[in-house]
Amino acid sequence: MTIDIVHILIVIGVILFSMTLHEAIHAFVGYWLGDETAKLQGRLSLNPIKHIDPFLTLLLPIILAIIGAPIFGGAKPVPFNPNNIRWGEWGAALIAVAGPLTNLFIAFIMFGIFAVIGAPASGLAGQILMTAVLVNLGFFVFNMIPIPPLDGSRVLYALAPEFVRRGMEAIERFGIVLIFLIIMVGSSLVGTFMIAIITFFIQVFGQIFGLSVL
Repeated sequence: MTIDIVHILIVIGVILFSMTLHEAIHAFVGYWLGDETAKLQGRLSLNPIKHIDPFLTLLLPIILAIIGAPIFGGAKPVPFNPNNIRWGEWGAALIAVAGPLTNLFIAFIMFGIFAVIGAPASGLAGQILMTAVLVNLGFFVFNMIPIPPLDGSRVLYALAPEFVRRGMEAIERFGIVLIFLIIMVGSSLVGTFMIAIITFFIQVFGQIFGLSVL
């Protein structure tokens, strides 16, 4: 297997840019909703170093890029105090989904730039833009899976009855271990699911901009 160093470097650059915005938006929305926890811990920042998780932000996505699988990952969770935010569980859900929605927005913008400038997919600009589209869609889809501690689980917290929330809190304590098990045990299923959703969004983007890349 030949490793494309240029592609890996592009992936790393896209990840640092995308996940920094993802986590910073979490922090900014939490601050807007009345909680200063993220600000006090230095997470209200566009400095990538503040947000990087060595495994989820770098190692996992790079491994996925090398083996040609859909690229996804995460970063250090942005802390917030649910007692401080407005709208209770709905406020927490808004903080959570703000990150993945940022990735979806980045993917849309990058696809739009790719379509407008007509960059060849094989050229450097085309590689950067389409990598940004695929990586950000991967982050969006993965983080919206409604399993603790992923962002999508916060929507369930807002909708679920109290006993279900307590069960989800127990699951969430396993954090990164649970995510690792999901990836290892269900990698084929997760990959198939993600490819289907990513393909759907690329087709939607293509229809909006009048461009087919599949």
